[in-house]
Amino acid sequence: MKRTLLFLGTVFMGVSASAQDCSDLFISEYVEGVSNNKALEIYNPTDQPIDLSQYFVARYSNGSTSHTSAQTASIAVELVGTLAPYSTHVAVIDKRDSTGTGQEAPVWDELQAVADEFYSPVYDQSYAFYFNGNDALILYKGNISDIGNQQVIDVFGKVGENPGPDSGWSTGFPYNDGSGVIVSQDHSLIRKASIMTGQINPFPSFFDPLLEWDSIPALIEVQGNTTGNWASLGSHSCDCAQGSVNEIANVVNVTVAPNPSNGSFTVGNIISFTNVQVINSLGQEVYAVKNNGQTSLTIDLSERRGVYFVKLSGEGDAVTRRVIIK
Repeated sequence: MKRTLLFLGTVFMGVSASAQDCSDLFISEYVEGVSNNKALEIYNPTDQPIDLSQYFVARYSNGSTSHTSAQTASIAVELVGTLAPYSTHVAVIDKRDSTGTGQEAPVWDELQAVADEFYSPVYDQSYAFYFNGNDALILYKGNISDIGNQQVIDVFGKVGENPGPDSGWSTGFPYNDGSGVIVSQDHSLIRKASIMTGQINPFPSFFDPLLEWDSIPALIEVQGNTTGNWASLGSHSCDCAQGSVNEIANVVNVTVAPNPSNGSFTVGNIISFTNVQVINSLGQEVYAVKNNGQTSLTIDLSERRGVYFVKLSGEGDAVTRRVIIK
């Protein structure tokens, strides 16, 4: 049984001065979809399995800075299971009653299908996974009941700031003046592959989601039907997970731009690779070509939308880069 407890500490506790790359869990995808389609993907960037029961998620609702009052209190929920090296844990809000309505509306089947675990089934007992685009989230490490001795592992958003009562964080400041694009409401945010550790500062001067995240819409049209845009859940591309010394050296140099893209993008610094593939999130090849000594290659997938992976190989080397097509 998952254990939940009202977390009475403040986010000042347990914040270390720095975090080492590839040394601990971080949030790799944030899903804020319509209705109750809420999820977090947690990634293990290390080469060792990690016991998730030593971690928990807390929600700081609508600009709250602590969990000390009934009006702003958020419930922290402990994670469960063991997470293998370079793997993900997809945590989804526990709303599975097909007859539910309103606050009890069920998570869509497509999102339920990719869940590793469901959390926060009862709102009055656990608020953690009822987040909207304007709620900050913190991934903590430590015993959930050992108040004051937990460690901040990763932060989404800015604690103490409400970017808008009916909106979310955007790329412009102030957030609700229309100068930016709102990307934390009705969107999924995918951590960039270059990010190898969590953010441990709950109070940045300005939270611009696109500094560390790529944004995709919550919903897409597939053959005339509206469906959830969640095919990227369950795997994460990260520079921490490298297969060889050659790959580590090469991955630094390979570029994909622009990313996100409208469908046309250029893969640069590919002269040492002979094979170029583009794979969709279902593992299907959608593009392949031989490279005959070119240093860069422009690929046009303008008829497609979603998350894709560019795979480069040759002479024992291999590099994978993620590209988002809007």
